[in-house]
Order: sequence, then C-alpha cells, then structure tokens
Amino acid sequence: MTKEFPGWHGTTIIAVRKGGHVVVAGDGQVSLGQTVIKGTARKVRKLSPGGYDVVAGFAGSTADAFSLLERLEAKLEATPGQLQRASVELAKDWRTDKYLQKLEAMLIVTDGTQLYVITGAGDVLEPEHDIAAIGSGGNFALAAARGMMDSDKSAEDVARAAMAIASDICVYTNGNLTVETIGK
Repeated sequence: MTKEFPGWHGTTIIAVRKGGHVVVAGDGQVSLGQTVIKGTARKVRKLSPGGYDVVAGFAGSTADAFSLLERLEAKLEATPGQLQRASVELAKDWRTDKYLQKLEAMLIVTDGTQLYVITGAGDVLEPEHDIAAIGSGGNFALAAARGMMDSDKSAEDVARAAMAIASDICVYTNGNLTVETIGK
C-alpha cells in the first residue's frame, strides 16, 4: 500500500484597485500537509520587461508560477504596453501546450490600470469591484476587501486589512506580507 504524498497548500494573493493605484499583496506561508515549510516566501513580484512595469502575484506551485512569469515577461516584451494582449496570449499557450497544461498555478497581473486573473483553463478574467483574490484564503480576503471598498481606506490599507482577516481564518495563510503598489 502506497502512502500519498501530502499536498502543498498555501498562499493568499489579493489585488485592490482604488484611488488611481493598484496594490498587490501576498502572504509568505508555504505548507506541506499540516506543516509550515516556510513563512517568508515572496509570491508578489514586480516585472519590468522593456521598461514597462507590471506587478504579478501567484498562487500554486512556485516552479510552475515562475515558468509562467517568464513566459508572461516574454509576451510583454513582444507586445510592450499591452498587458491584455500578453495575458491572452499566455492563457492561449497555457491552454493548448501539452507541457504548460500540467502547470498548477494562477496569476494576478496588473500594470496599474488593467487588472487580470490568469488561469490554466484559458481564462483571463477582469475582476468586478476592483478586487481580485486567489489562493487558499482568496475568498476570505476578497469578502473582507469588498466590505471595505466604500470606506476612506487607501488601496494598500484595504489590501493589508483584508489579508489580516484572511490570515486569521485560513490556516494556510500567514501575516508575513509582500506588498507592491503600482499606479498610472
């Protein structure tokens, strides 16, 4: 009888667009089964292909996410300033390429104006209510952020507060945040 290897869990990523800025925040926890393997992983990154700034956050397998981020950078270099086009091209490749189909990750990407969630199912989703959230605590962070959007809080304050709430609820999310802000 073989014992199944416990699955990797973790990550909550949220992006909040408010007041001319987009803030992407992600926690640092990586868990293997019921064990926290690392508490300070950096799952939100600033990309600058060709001098064009994009912030990306990822949930899922780190190696898979880095592979996707490299491909996104290449798409952005080929289509500078066109995040939507680069995102759609990445999603098409991810959906149709036999190697890429096996990648297990999701991405949130923004250039400070546009905001997308990209999935391996070929989705490029523009979120409603100026909030996108992915990962194990994504729904908790999303609900919390939606409840704060009408307040006088800044995008960063909303993102940080939503992540604090998610980390109090989701055992696969911690309070060690990486936060990147971008605006147009």
